Amino acid sequence: MKTFLSFAAMLLCVSVMSVGAEDKKADDKAAAAKPTCPVSGQPCKKEFAAAHNGGQVYFCCENCPKAFAENPAKFATKANLQLVLTKQAKQEKCPLSGGDLNKETTVAVSGAGVTFCCNNCKGKVEKATGDDQLALVFSDAAFKKGFKVPEKKAE
Repeated sequence: MKTFLSFAAMLLCVSVMSVGAEDKKADDKAAAAKPTCPVSGQPCKKEFAAAHNGGQVYFCCENCPKAFAENPAKFATKANLQLVLTKQAKQEKCPLSGGDLNKETTVAVSGAGVTFCCNNCKGKVEKATGDDQLALVFSDAAFKKGFKVPEKKAE
């Protein structure tokens, strides 16, 4: 009986630790999915915004929209990511090939769920890291192939 109680206590400890680990993973994913200023990487504020690819990109301060306007190509990839994270842009096609989406090929890229047409495209993105991975999926060329910001209806 003593062995059984020890075993049960150990299982309880392991399950509590597992739940804590899962909560941390969820917290990490949520933190990764928060949109940030494409210029500074700081948390963005809605009062500092600029139009980009049919949506609104948000910045952390009044200086960042000016830097963005001076060189939008430099910040476009991170601005496009923000459009997806803020749910302004919807994925319609594979950002690499422009092909139809296969729901079995979805991966997280900087907190955004991205779906591809095939395992080749998925694999190419999974092998890339950091800014190279972002550029594969969210560069202006890839964004135009795979994502669309719906037009707002006139009131």
